[in-house]
Amino acid sequence: MKQILIVSGKGGTGKTSITASLASYFESLVLVDCDVDASDLYLILKPEVQQTFDFISGHTAHILQKDCTQCSMCLNVCKFDAVKVGNKGTLCIDAIDCEGCGVCIWMCPQKAIEFPESLCGQWFFSNTRHGPMVHAKLAIGAENSGKLVSEIRGYATKIAKNQKKDIILIDGPPGIGCPVIASLTGVDCVVVVTEPTLSAIHDMERIIALAKHFGISTYVCINKSDINEELTQTIKKRIKVLDVELVGEIPYDTAFTRAQVQKKSIVEYSNGKTTQCIEELAQKLMSKII
Repeated sequence: MKQILIVSGKGGTGKTSITASLASYFESLVLVDCDVDASDLYLILKPEVQQTFDFISGHTAHILQKDCTQCSMCLNVCKFDAVKVGNKGTLCIDAIDCEGCGVCIWMCPQKAIEFPESLCGQWFFSNTRHGPMVHAKLAIGAENSGKLVSEIRGYATKIAKNQKKDIILIDGPPGIGCPVIASLTGVDCVVVVTEPTLSAIHDMERIIALAKHFGISTYVCINKSDINEELTQTIKKRIKVLDVELVGEIPYDTAFTRAQVQKKSIVEYSNGKTTQCIEELAQKLMSKII
């Protein structure tokens, strides 16, 4: 079983579109959408949810009004301004602002604050036309996205072993933060999808550095490569310096959008030059991980 992670240093490079397209070329596959803050792979793959799981993580303080004497100790010690003064001087805790540190619990003389676990989102096991898929939705303002990524990746690995799948194809989150690090752990190769823009080049270099830090085989695919030939050449020069191989070069194609409107990947929608480029990308990736 091999794990392929598709990432991008920034959003909007076409990472998810390429992931959905690659899914057509791997027959024995489990898909994972690790962009738990803004999951969108499901928009193309139309998953049929089989199981739904609650993601419980962290704690949020809550004042028990019947026990509170309004001494304001919690108001004074909270460094996140989560304690608010309500009507008639009553105190309450804003769940969005609460960081779950627990200081108010320890300091309350009346023991009038409870500290229940927080429901931070949900994750799903689904079926798609390309095989099983595990994806998630982190609640608005919720934290611990890295923990949620680790949880769904662990479940995907379990499914792959039980169903004897050969490939786990992961649509990673953008950036280089905690959910990206959780997505990188244990994968066999990383494909960085970039585009010929200055911001994309900058962020490509950051994610390459992160992947190399973990000793993971790293490759680059340039999407929309013909929108700025000069910057495309810059990318090729930069990855050569960074000792990273170019495995794909995909032209700008409005068919991507037309395909997505119909909830299809571009390789399911058309058989043009772009589809051929993605097929070549899939073949190169297979040769790298076999």
